[in-house]
Amino acid sequence: MKKIITIIALLLTFAAFAQNEQLAQNYFEKGEFEKALVIYQDLEKKQPHNIFYAQKLAACYQQLQQYANAEKLLKEKLQRMGQPMLYVELGYNYQLQKDMPNAEKNYKAALDAIADNPSNVYNVASTFEQKVLLEQAIKAYAKAVEVNPNLNFDYQVALLQGQLGNVELMIQKLLSYAYHNQQNLIVVQNQLVRFMSEEGEENPTAESDKSFNTLLRKALLLNVQKTQDIFWNQFLSWYFVQQRDYGKAFVQEKAIFKRDPDTFYNIVNLAKLAVEENEDATAREILNFILQNTTDPELQMQSHYYLLSMDIKAAQEKDHPAIRQLIDALLSQYGVSPYSLDLQLLKADFEAFHLKDTGAAIATLNKTLELQLNKYQQAQVKMKLADVLLLDEKFNQAIIYYAQIEEDLKNDAVGHDASLKMAKSSYYKGDFEWAQKQFKVLKSSVSQLIANDALEMFLLITDNTVEDSTQTALKKFARADFKLYQNKKADALAGFKELLSDPTKSIQDITLLRMGELYQSMGQYPQALESYQKIIDNYKEGIYVDEALFFSAEIYNKKLSDPEKAKPLYEKVLFEHEDSIYFIEARKQFRQLRGDTNS
Repeated sequence: MKKIITIIALLLTFAAFAQNEQLAQNYFEKGEFEKALVIYQDLEKKQPHNIFYAQKLAACYQQLQQYANAEKLLKEKLQRMGQPMLYVELGYNYQLQKDMPNAEKNYKAALDAIADNPSNVYNVASTFEQKVLLEQAIKAYAKAVEVNPNLNFDYQVALLQGQLGNVELMIQKLLSYAYHNQQNLIVVQNQLVRFMSEEGEENPTAESDKSFNTLLRKALLLNVQKTQDIFWNQFLSWYFVQQRDYGKAFVQEKAIFKRDPDTFYNIVNLAKLAVEENEDATAREILNFILQNTTDPELQMQSHYYLLSMDIKAAQEKDHPAIRQLIDALLSQYGVSPYSLDLQLLKADFEAFHLKDTGAAIATLNKTLELQLNKYQQAQVKMKLADVLLLDEKFNQAIIYYAQIEEDLKNDAVGHDASLKMAKSSYYKGDFEWAQKQFKVLKSSVSQLIANDALEMFLLITDNTVEDSTQTALKKFARADFKLYQNKKADALAGFKELLSDPTKSIQDITLLRMGELYQSMGQYPQALESYQKIIDNYKEGIYVDEALFFSAEIYNKKLSDPEKAKPLYEKVLFEHEDSIYFIEARKQFRQLRGDTNS
């Protein structure tokens, strides 16, 4: 019983100490230093060997300009405990009084203690950093390495140099640390990404040749040239990926692969990134390289799938027979099995949406469903089947398949996608009330893309129901939207044009956006620009302005080769629409037009 009572008493004592310490810290942070001082004095008396309390007590004295009390306390502790970090505290106390000779004398004593015992560097350098005495902290680390060359403080020194504004030195030290501690490479890269991001966010239009990204690129190139170690090629490839310059990353990855064939999957991953970012020319180059250098049937099929997808996207009607023949040849080569599922789905999609042969597409998919598929593969096939049924205006059958997927994969991304498609099917069908309820739920989805899409559709229905209770304009818009889904561009465009004369104002800006996107997809760039400009001029407070600006900039930059007109449009996205989903890409394109070098 006595032991239990003793333990309880100790626990209560520790709890009281913790509460008092937190209270003192709260007072200190709020600038109530007299109250903090009283508590820290009590804590220091009860634990005289606790250096932390002595430091906080000295800080309270200094804030109250009671420098003599702080000096007396620190000297007593230094004499009793002999901790070198207290020299830093004492020196800082003199510095606050502008007594630099005594301050420097104590800072030197702290550094000399490191010379005597390099392990003292940790507390001494840390205390220098706390006092924002960054140059002294750097000297402390240098002194420790001078005494014991086996120590490495490149990472700590790099961050200090960064705080001092010595960016080149910071990069040099971080790269050195990464090279000698490759197990911590991700830590260094995360730190570099933070600086790369800050540069763009804080000053997206800076013209300095000494930008962080430029200095990092030069440092990496220098290391690649100086040494034959593929570590630097890999690091440079990583840098180009961060810049979304997949072509230059591929150059590095090819150089790495020649010396280490085991790195082949890095090239595969790079191809996927290029595909996802719609960098078609670079993706094609990488995918063809993969086909030339692998005998793995799965990789070959995946590469063919991506290449075919790009072919279909860029194809005109005269190209369709050749594409169909190629798909059939590939399925003949690799066989109709679960392993070639992506190719089978691509075939069905091509038959339905490009050849307009929904019967053939449904037959292809029903044949695929006869295979031994897992539940995720079955969901993929059913999703495509529902897409085709929707294309064929069999709304209820499509909704049934989407509902099955939603039920089978409730908490999966595929299930959420099925929910969105089911809501859109109701919208296309004209059942706006039911669609709106579904979109209302989906706009809180964990998937940002689904949430954005659902929110846009929810607002479309809501706005156009408030202004037009009969939903006449909304019905016409949904019908034109459905024609767009069916890839009947001329019919869709005619439907949207008709809406421009509709008195329902809330439908106008989204109609102009759809028309701009349609004209753009058909290569009719002047008409697309005209539609986007009407949004920019007449709907400044609308939710589609950032898209109109960005899409216009893309046309001028990538289709009309007129960078001078593109640049101010990208810049407007940066300064006026920081929450836009196009912000990052606009920043990348703006930098390139500004003349930043990433090569």
